[in-house]
Amino acid sequence: MADALSQVFAYHEATKHHLNRYARGPGALDWATQPDPFRRYTGASVIPLEHLKPSDHPLYESVFMEGTLPVQPLNHRNISQLFYDSLALSAWKQVGDVRWPLRVNPSSGNLHPTEGYLVCGPVAGLCTQPMVCHYAPKEHVLERRVEFPPETWKALTAGLPNGTILVGLTSIHWREAWKYGERAFRYCQHDVGHAIATVTLAAAAMGWKATLLDDLSTDALTNLLGLNDSHEAEPEQPDCLLAVYPQGENCAVQTLPEDVIATFKTLSWQGTPNRLSPAHVDWPVIDQAAAATRKPATRKVYETAVPIRKQLSARNRFHSARWSISGEAAWRSTARPA
Repeated sequence: MADALSQVFAYHEATKHHLNRYARGPGALDWATQPDPFRRYTGASVIPLEHLKPSDHPLYESVFMEGTLPVQPLNHRNISQLFYDSLALSAWKQVGDVRWPLRVNPSSGNLHPTEGYLVCGPVAGLCTQPMVCHYAPKEHVLERRVEFPPETWKALTAGLPNGTILVGLTSIHWREAWKYGERAFRYCQHDVGHAIATVTLAAAAMGWKATLLDDLSTDALTNLLGLNDSHEAEPEQPDCLLAVYPQGENCAVQTLPEDVIATFKTLSWQGTPNRLSPAHVDWPVIDQAAAATRKPATRKVYETAVPIRKQLSARNRFHSARWSISGEAAWRSTARPA
């Protein structure tokens, strides 16, 4: 553990900018190898999600005051809303012939290394079997990677409230390294923090709560999200898992049973990840930092967070949460068709 920590500190020092030089990077952008901003799993079945217009409610202030919004039912429409408000495209921009998308979750350099996953039991209108899905933001669809037995879902979520779903987040370091070189690992951590925030806010807008299950090991997340394939030079590194459940319920655990998660490695996963770039530059220090930060399973006691009751400033109190999350300008773009 001490050696791993020293490696992390060494990475931090090695990738600092200095007054007389930048941290090591590519020096110039190789546009021929620019990564595809969208990961897809070819061969996985697709579940379309609804495109939902931003509304005047709930108010932005109420999202930050737990218990003030009614709990919305867990169904296809509200799963659509959760991903639409947290990880979807928000706008398209264009200069001349060059056109590129923006997303709800902010990203350093607009490179978006963060990928989102849904792990759930049966959900009305969405699925009849528990499943693990990858979220494809450009098409606003779920790609079903695998289904698994109901008894496995029951064992997996023992201790979690009824109506819980799980949202996983991963990073593709190459997307950032293409532009930023050795500092890419820093930016991936930065961006996954943005994604945690947008999922949390989107959940709160529906009377749900997001809790980070941060006792899970990296190996467990790898198995649960189906990331055991190497993906060659473009692997996805598991970052974290969020339990999303109705506000007012008590989340009694900060982890999931790793023996149950271990069985996911034996499932028949569907879909082949697309190749993002035709060629790559190797940055060994990133792989070293990723290896050093692989996490073992832990068990800790956590304090219960006290819900916010303080009112926001008058300037923000009466804004619509959905317009704030999704953005009026974004809605008027071509990214979010009705």
